[in-house]
Amino acid sequence: MNRFEGPGAREARIRYLDGDFQVLSPGGFVRCAVTGDPISIEELKYWSVERQEAYVNAQTSLAREIEMNPELRKRG
Repeated sequence: MNRFEGPGAREARIRYLDGDFQVLSPGGFVRCAVTGDPISIEELKYWSVERQEAYVNAQTSLAREIEMNPELRKRG
């Protein structure tokens, strides 16, 4: 059994805030908005307050930000 199986295996509903988040419906994980991979609540570090979505890592978060704001690609 992996950590996303069993009684605590429900997907949580989260409200993402600046620097914190609020659990609306308890669960053990959320899903990455880009990859669909499960992210343990204990390991959740990357999200967008504006889009209210979670990301599995910093690279995925940056890729999503550039996807949503193509003008960022021109900076540098």
